[in-house]
Formats: sequence, C-alpha cells, structure tokens
Amino acid sequence: MQVAIVTGASSGIGFGCATRLAESGMAVLATGRDAGRLAGLAETLGAAGADPDRIATLAVDLTTDTAPQQIVDAALSRWGRVDYLINNAGIGSPKPLHETDDETLDHFLDLMLRAPFRLTRQVLPHLGPGSAIINITSTFAVVGGLRGGAYSAAKGGLTALTTHIACQYGPQGIRCNAVAPGVTVTPMVEQRLTDNRFRKLNTEMTPYPRLGRVDDIAGTVAFLCSEAGSFINGQTIVVDGGWSSTKYLSDFGLDSDWVTP
Repeated sequence: MQVAIVTGASSGIGFGCATRLAESGMAVLATGRDAGRLAGLAETLGAAGADPDRIATLAVDLTTDTAPQQIVDAALSRWGRVDYLINNAGIGSPKPLHETDDETLDHFLDLMLRAPFRLTRQVLPHLGPGSAIINITSTFAVVGGLRGGAYSAAKGGLTALTTHIACQYGPQGIRCNAVAPGVTVTPMVEQRLTDNRFRKLNTEMTPYPRLGRVDDIAGTVAFLCSEAGSFINGQTIVVDGGWSSTKYLSDFGLDSDWVTP
C-alpha cells in the first residue's frame, strides 16, 4: 500500500487530488485548516467506496512551527510509511508589488514557500526509492503574471525548490516535479471570474475552448505518482490549455474593443 500526504485538501485542487489518489487505491492523509470540510472529504470518499482504513484527515495550520512534525507523525502512526507528498496549500487574489505590504508578503511566502520547504524537509527521511514530491505551482511561476506580486514570487521560489529536490535526491530514487495550473474553476477562482476583465484575459487568451477543471490537475498529479510517470523528474508540467505558451487571442478578442486603452 502506498501512502500520500495532500496539503490544502479541504477544497478545490487539493480536494480533487486527495480524491483521485484515494480512488487509485492509495492511503491518503488529507490536511487543511478546516476540520469540517476535511470531514466532508472523508464522507465523500466513503460514499464513493473508499476503504475507511485508508483515509485520514488532519486539521492543521501549515505555517505553525509544529505542523510538519504533526503531519508526518500522523501518516507514520497510521500506516508506517510515506510515498508521496503533494504540496498544494495556497491562497490567491494577490496584488502587484507596489500595492503589497510586508504583512501580505510574509503571509504568501510563509504558506506557499516556507511551509512546503519545511514539510518536505520533514518527509524526506521517510521517502524511499520510487517515491515522489509534487509541488502545485502556477502559470504565474512561468510567465510572472500581471498583478502576481508575492504570489508569483512564492510560486517561482517553489519551482526552483522543485528542481533542487529533483537534482539533490534523484540519486536516491526520489523524484520531484511541479504542476502549474492555469485558471482552474475552484471556489477560490469562481468569484474572480465574475470580474469581466479577469474572465476575458483568461477565456479569450486560452486556445482550448474551456477553462481548467480540478480533475485536470488531479489527473496530472495522479499520473506523476504512477509507474507511467516514474522517469519524469525536475519538470514543470503546465496545465492551462495553452494560455501561457501561445500568443492566442480569440476572434472576439481580435475583433472587439474589450480593453480600455
């Protein structure tokens, strides 16, 4: 039996990743700050037929000093091993650099760079050959991102950490890759899609005719945890329908005065 730890699993991409990995037969420790939502995840998996002995949840604030030890201890005490770590927890709605105060900067870096750094460090001694770490980054770690600010900085740092881990621990049979979602329809993003400008910047500049879905990201993570992905190391897999790699603009975008000069 393989064991996966998924952070930020109470909603959105983390919820989807925990669900997909559990469906593949793994034991999953799902962590997040909201105990009620985590209980909902466990109920959902149970209703889908998942073995309750292979599902555990832990409500914890990743940014606290004791969180990494708590998480690793919970997995080891339940199953005695860890095979996969999915560093997913994050926040959105950043501001550009000139609008970002120190408190916001520290919060973004703490949750999306320092926390995965510390949790990975805690997990590493327990990973064996064939194990893997997957960091959920962002297209804003690839292209910088308009208004990205502290978010882009944190996710860019996580990308660099990914390649370091891949190089440093690859000889031990431990792989590390990043998955960089584009705009993915989650509760965190749905509110932003009501902003006409945000919606157009994404829908009219994505050549594939839809936005991302949670299952797109969860499926990529599951692939990287599978035998089919066992020789992929040190890579960032961008899942954005072509948004970041093309200069696409829809016919509507080309023919309409939808951006104010």
